[in-house]
Amino acid sequence: MPSLTLRDRIVSTDLPALIMGIVNCTSDSFYAESRGDAELAQKLIAQGADILDLGAESTRPGAAYVSAEEEIRHLVPVITQIRKHSDIPISVDTRKLPVMKAAFEAGADIVNDISALEDDPGLGDFAARHELPVILMHKRGTPSTMQSDTGYTDVFAEVSSYLTSRAAFAENCGVRKDRIIVDPGVGFGKTTQQNEVLVARCGQLCEKKYTVLMALSRKTMIGDIVNRPSEERLWGTLAANLYAVLSGASVVRVHDVAACRDTLAVWKALQTQGGCVTQ
Repeated sequence: MPSLTLRDRIVSTDLPALIMGIVNCTSDSFYAESRGDAELAQKLIAQGADILDLGAESTRPGAAYVSAEEEIRHLVPVITQIRKHSDIPISVDTRKLPVMKAAFEAGADIVNDISALEDDPGLGDFAARHELPVILMHKRGTPSTMQSDTGYTDVFAEVSSYLTSRAAFAENCGVRKDRIIVDPGVGFGKTTQQNEVLVARCGQLCEKKYTVLMALSRKTMIGDIVNRPSEERLWGTLAANLYAVLSGASVVRVHDVAACRDTLAVWKALQTQGGCVTQ
């Protein structure tokens, strides 16, 4: 049963993976329907999200970074409103210690750092001190430059090695192994073919030492495969997420929580009848 150890509890699910719903507290995200506030958060909670992931700095290809002050201004009011109605685990997509400090004080539970604790190493010590899970992602460069550097000799080996080294850094900071989640960073400095390799082999990352999160929802990889814009990539996303879960992912980060839950629930019901064997 997939689970994640938080500071004060364990969140788990009887589905094949935990579902993380996306709330982008910025107008610069690539998928307009993910932009919102506490109202969108409540909608995703009602649909069955296990975790919410809030971000106020767009990481879409070509996006520019924003200041910590701007992130805090957008994030903290939303977290505060969510906490008036729900104790759902809240992940914060940030690279900055001041932002995470403010978010934690408002009620956030998880660090989701696309720089894997490189941009602000103090985040690792902060997470360890407060017993927060940490999501470590692989990327190259910044969102404005990452797609210009997609040369790999062996994309899986290189991504896995990088995440292993960053997980070791987190452990050296004092973050427990069961609170470390690795994300291969699909779409962050990779071609579509390279992304496909990472999805297909995601469960083997870091020699299976850490929980794997896959963030595939409506991404360019899906669009390249099915030749559809982001608004029409739901079906492709559901197929990719299911494949990732069958390959070993324990957390999926999605825009469409209800559709994802239905997909995983139907697969689980059929699998229990012995018709499909997982890897």
